[in-house]
Parts: sequence; C-alpha cells; structure tokens
Amino acid sequence: MLSERFGHFLDKPLMGLSLRIRLHPNTLTITGFIVILLSAFVIPLNPFYGGILLSAGALFDMLDGIVARNRNLVSTFGAFLDSTLDRLSDALIFLSLAILFYLRSDIDYSLLSILSLIFSFLVSYTRARIEGLGGEGKIGIAERPERLLILIAGLITGYIKIAIWIILIMTIITTFHRGYHAWKIFKTTG
Repeated sequence: MLSERFGHFLDKPLMGLSLRIRLHPNTLTITGFIVILLSAFVIPLNPFYGGILLSAGALFDMLDGIVARNRNLVSTFGAFLDSTLDRLSDALIFLSLAILFYLRSDIDYSLLSILSLIFSFLVSYTRARIEGLGGEGKIGIAERPERLLILIAGLITGYIKIAIWIILIMTIITTFHRGYHAWKIFKTTG
C-alpha cells in the first residue's frame, strides 16, 4: 500500500545523499540486517530501545534501494539478498516479540506474535508466487513498510499489543485479498 502509493518517491529528494554514500547497496542491506538483528536482541530487554534500533535498521533497508537505483547498481542478486534478509529480519523481530511476551508470562500475545510472523510470511509468499506465475502481486494493505511502521510505533510508544493485533488483522486480510486476486487473474488459465 505505502510502496504502491509512494514507490520510489524518495529517490529524487535523496539523490544527493545517495550519490555521496560510497558503500555498495549490498553493504547497506547487510548493515541494516545487522542493526535489525541487534534490535531483536534488545526488544525483550527494552522494547523502546529495540524500537529505536529497528527504526535505524529500517532506514538502511530503505537507503539500499535508493542508492542502488540512483547509482545504477541495481542487480538481481541485490534484490535476492534484500528480500532474503527482509524475511529473516521479520522472523527475528516477531520471535523477539514472542520472547518478550513469554518473559512477561503473556503466552497469548507470544502466540499472537508467532501468528503475525506466519501471516507476514504469507503476505510475502503470496506476492512472490503470484509474480512468479506472471501476475501482479503488489496489492494489499500490509506490505513490509506498513508492518515495520506499525511495529516501530508500537515499540516506541509502548502499545505493542495493539500493534500486534493491527499487524495480525492486516496480514490476514492481505493474504486472503491476494488469494482472491490470484483466483481472479488465474481462473481462466486453469
């Protein structure tokens, strides 16, 4: 939803910065992943600081694509690396939330965190599968930028439980929306 609406709108405003960054986009991708990995370790100890670290990791995640496009360094491997580390990052963050709730003896929200992880993966998988079959899969209300923004807001404000519910509901809706979309575009091909 955010990606579809705003796409690469920051490419132009951040062009000057992206041309000054001498790091390869893949280095930015890996750095962002390491920062998100650190946030996953911090979240069970201090959700606020974990949210701050997650924000920093998300900035690297955004910058890698901008640098790649503005410096003409877009590559198939770079896209693969970015997608793979995005999924791993999502897994680490949701598992750290499950640990946070477990440590607080809140098993219900620990399980909801894991369900949110499963449906977040399904959102990514359904898009990849639709696009792998030749369709357009970038639809729905819960792509990664939305999920990250909601998580960051929940961690920083302390409304983590509300954030988990919002993400879970949005990812379920998006998964079924994409399933219906796939049925509509592929039903005539068998």
